[in-house]
Amino acid sequence: MNTERIHFVANPSRGEVSGLLVRPDRARALLVLAHGAGAGMEHPFMAAASEALAARGVAKLRYQFPYFEAGRKSPDPAPVLEATVRSAVAAGASAAPDLPRFAGGKSMGGRMTSRAAAAEAGVDARGIVFLGFPLHAAGRPTDVERAAHLAEVRQPMLFLQGTRDALADLTLMRGVCESVGERTTLHVVEGADHGFHVLKRSGRDDAKVIEEIADVTATWIERQLG
Repeated sequence: MNTERIHFVANPSRGEVSGLLVRPDRARALLVLAHGAGAGMEHPFMAAASEALAARGVAKLRYQFPYFEAGRKSPDPAPVLEATVRSAVAAGASAAPDLPRFAGGKSMGGRMTSRAAAAEAGVDARGIVFLGFPLHAAGRPTDVERAAHLAEVRQPMLFLQGTRDALADLTLMRGVCESVGERTTLHVVEGADHGFHVLKRSGRDDAKVIEEIADVTATWIERQLG
């Protein structure tokens, strides 16, 4: 397995950001994955997911948004985040041109990826993976405006959602997937919250949840490859 740190221009106004490419031997695909709003690409969840996917033949490029690269806490405006998604996918194509590409992200990173995919410029990826789509703000489970753009995404989409996710009421999430149609696949992670943590009394730990997420994601990617 090879690990390579890369740099690419997020967009002209924000300059370079960094990324980390983890490529296993005999990789079958590449997943370009964005981080969530409050934690960068080095977060333990991102690292553990990367290792678990690599064990299943999926290379992963995780990368920083400009605000996190600069040490700021407040996310960049949506156009900057979406531009960074496109730049990251292009960087993945340059770093691993032989691998079919998928894109996605944790929470906000996934939503920015799908917003980029829904826009006219699109995203050059075969599918979109969401690790906890932030459907609504905590305590506001009736407002699903954040999902409105999903109808414009042309690629297949995989949603991994925990049953205790305060940012995605499952009844509403199922309704969103049904309205978008057959392009969506929803996998429910029993007992997991928005960060995919589980309670000790569940009989599982976070490591087992990571394995479940990796299994489902790798199988879904394989299915998209035909």
